[in-house]
Amino acid sequence: MLRRPAARVQHITGRHRAPSLWRLDCTTSMHAETAYLFRHALLREAAYHLQLPSARAGLHALAFDIIESLHGGRAPEPPPLDAFDPPKFQPHPTDTVALELAEHARLGACTSGPQQQVGVTPALHRLYLRRAAEHAENQFRGETAARCWQALAEMEQGASQGEALRRGAVVLAKAGRDRDAEPLLHRAIAIQRESGNRRCEGMALANLAAVYHGTGRIEQAERASEQVIAISREVGNRRIEGTVQGNLANVYQQTGRTEQAERATEQALAIAREVGDRRSEAVALGNLASVYHETGRVEQAERANEQALAILRESGDRHFESTVLGNLAGVYHETGRIDQAERTHEQALAMHREVGNRRVEGVTLGNLAVLYRETGRAEQAERNYEQALAISREVGDRRFEGVVLGNLAGVYLETGRFSQAEPMYEQALAIHREVGNRRFEGVALCDYALLLLASGREGEARAQWRQGAAILRDFGDRAALERHTAAMRKACARAGLPPFDEAGEAENSSV
Repeated sequence: MLRRPAARVQHITGRHRAPSLWRLDCTTSMHAETAYLFRHALLREAAYHLQLPSARAGLHALAFDIIESLHGGRAPEPPPLDAFDPPKFQPHPTDTVALELAEHARLGACTSGPQQQVGVTPALHRLYLRRAAEHAENQFRGETAARCWQALAEMEQGASQGEALRRGAVVLAKAGRDRDAEPLLHRAIAIQRESGNRRCEGMALANLAAVYHGTGRIEQAERASEQVIAISREVGNRRIEGTVQGNLANVYQQTGRTEQAERATEQALAIAREVGDRRSEAVALGNLASVYHETGRVEQAERANEQALAILRESGDRHFESTVLGNLAGVYHETGRIDQAERTHEQALAMHREVGNRRVEGVTLGNLAVLYRETGRAEQAERNYEQALAISREVGDRRFEGVVLGNLAGVYLETGRFSQAEPMYEQALAIHREVGNRRFEGVALCDYALLLLASGREGEARAQWRQGAAILRDFGDRAALERHTAAMRKACARAGLPPFDEAGEAENSSV
């Protein structure tokens, strides 16, 4: 009887019979072990639910006491959620088990009346839920932090509830989940208005303005930022006023108002130094570096980025440090230090992934793609652009989606895929105009002109190129204008045509 199954195995597997039998034995053993564990878990769960509610609560209260005592005892009470200028979160040994303690406190305090467990109260549930949220933020575990803040908000009332919702929204926005953050911010603003807390209302509105900016709603971002500045001045909150001045500067820069952007960034920097806010000082320096970079002052851009990095490393802000590293890599790239640029972009990319900075991860992938493209690695460039495009769509970053579409169209143009390049340029231009991204509208128009020229549409090409060049000239981006002028002249020479720029036409007519 035992030989027939063995023969059947031999017939199916031939000379691989022994490995087949070994796999069969292991599988049987594994299934038996899984069945045992399942039965054990089922019996344990049944035994737990057979206890009276008061007995179950007692078990959780006991577990709470034991775990808390093994981790340094009771954590200190934090300041109120809506406190003005609260101190920085101070770690405590219970933080590593704060989420577990919060759950035991919740279940240990779930009975009421004479049977309620003495010492385990809803206040302890709130204490450890908040600590779990703040600890998760510090560990860059955004999902856990956001979940804890939202759970805490359901236990709070008034301004504290609004602030818990705002904190949860900030975590989601940092992870690139603006769509999930926005409804929480709307709720937070409504609660703060109802409670009459103008300061917290201004903070939530500032975060909403940042979400508008990140999702390409530039006019709404500008209006909301202006409202926040008015509220901040009304309540005397200089710190938030400075932060939002910096955010407003980004809007000005994106929409081609470079001088206003520089003035607003300098104001933000002055306020940060006045109130002693080192992180905001670093952010303002990083933003000022971007203005310098885009207006051709690369030495000043490099110095400002290095100052920002030093402050961020001193304060341990890994999230914004990764952003500034990427900007510094852009300066290295601009000044021909290609190897250094690539290494720095890779460092920034690793850091974005570490801290969950999904939006800027996409930006860095796109910047690396530019570098790959310029150094002849077209396949790597295309892969990176595709990844960057997927991330920008995932997080709802319309501005960067437009940038990547234009760059990917450039790869298609260079590899002769004109039919794919043209609709992609058109999509990119539509997005740039939708979000008010004037600088990249100019870049895309100049690039699109090269496609039109290669397709034999000289008149259209000339008109598009001149329009794009005028935008870059108005924007003050001399470096981009020089690059695109050189590319255009080379393409015109290949086609046997006079250059499109006025200087080129003058030279041609004089000859």
